[in-house]
Amino acid sequence: MYKRIVLKLSGEVLAGPKGFGLDAEKIAEITQEIVDVHALGVEIGIVVGGGNIFRGVMDQAKNMDRVSADNMGMLSTIINAIAMQDALEQRGVQCRVMTAVFMNQVAEPYIRRRAVRHLEKGRVVIFAAGIGNPFFSTDTAASLRAMEVKADVLLKATKVDGVYDADPVLVKDAVKYDEITYMEILQKGLKVMDLTAVSLCKDNSLPMIIFNMNQPGNIKRVVLGEKVGSLVTA
Repeated sequence: MYKRIVLKLSGEVLAGPKGFGLDAEKIAEITQEIVDVHALGVEIGIVVGGGNIFRGVMDQAKNMDRVSADNMGMLSTIINAIAMQDALEQRGVQCRVMTAVFMNQVAEPYIRRRAVRHLEKGRVVIFAAGIGNPFFSTDTAASLRAMEVKADVLLKATKVDGVYDADPVLVKDAVKYDEITYMEILQKGLKVMDLTAVSLCKDNSLPMIIFNMNQPGNIKRVVLGEKVGSLVTA
């Protein structure tokens, strides 16, 4: 169904049930799913968050300068990216970490043409450090990178199985949308991802699928065209 994808993983997903830090078992589960999808010949880019280590807009950074806090958050994503790279390479998949904050000793600088070439050669590319600037979330980075590398779809892995009209954890009779447009998300004020990312996807007609990462095999099901989660279109 999709030849080239960008997968957005939150830092919380990598923390597993612990909620903080890195959970080796959870990372092993996620990377095995990515390996299975890679075996289908799909070109895979991954954008990782850093909320499992440090989140710049939460209580952790309450008394900090926003720029300093966001810089710490960007560095956290690099830690997560290196952990994912190691797990993927242990499973025989070539992987490159590309970071918007230059640190040549541990990762490649993000250069769009080089990233596209890595994908064409069958390497998984992990995009770290967001877009390299404070005040922008990793959701926005995922949207931007997906458009830059001309991905067919943006996959957003979450803890729920799609887009709802209310928080399904708090509202028992919340209604799930199988399909929804970006404009509807903006009009209804749904907290799917930040507004900058939604606007970017809408303006560039990039489809996005939001699905539950805690259901094993969901990434492969999405790539194979099964109706999983919620499809968001322009």
